[in-house]
Amino acid sequence: MPRTRGVADRAALGVVGLVFLLAGSWLAATDRAVAGRLPSWWPAPREDGVLLDPERLTRWRGEGWWTPTVVAAAIALTLLFAYGALTRLRSGPAGRVDLPAPGGTVRPQALAEALAVRVSALPGVARDRAHVRTRRGQRLEIGLRVWLEPDTPPDAVLPGLRAVTTEAAQAAAPYEVRARVRLSAVSHRMPHVR
Repeated sequence: MPRTRGVADRAALGVVGLVFLLAGSWLAATDRAVAGRLPSWWPAPREDGVLLDPERLTRWRGEGWWTPTVVAAAIALTLLFAYGALTRLRSGPAGRVDLPAPGGTVRPQALAEALAVRVSALPGVARDRAHVRTRRGQRLEIGLRVWLEPDTPPDAVLPGLRAVTTEAAQAAAPYEVRARVRLSAVSHRMPHVR
């Protein structure tokens, strides 16, 4: 899973969880034992258990903006959830990668971990991260994020990275492998004087 999608998923879950937490806390205040201890500014729900005031809801329905706003929000949420579901389906199966050996399979995460170990052993590499995704049509996408040691030129590391990705492509022989490498340099840590 790409990092941006993971961050977006966590953010969406966090927002939904926060909304549920706030709504649950607000509804818990309807209990008479709790309502007496709340601050005076706390918005207490009505005692009859209705969340929205029927008169206020009727007034809002009479406004010209109410119906288009509710319909637009419902359409936007539906499209957002449909887009999220389609991207999950399109990203391909998270199952196993078939290897040329009879009955041989490997998980994409295990292949990514093996690649990360191989890349971290290269001279000049400070740290790295790898991910492998399966795509339709017997394709694998390998992404390598490599941070170089200070003063290490990229051309000193590229032959080793090419050898590692070639080896990965040969190991996943029935699959067409696409590799993308992103290089960054670890900056010098200068001591600060206070």
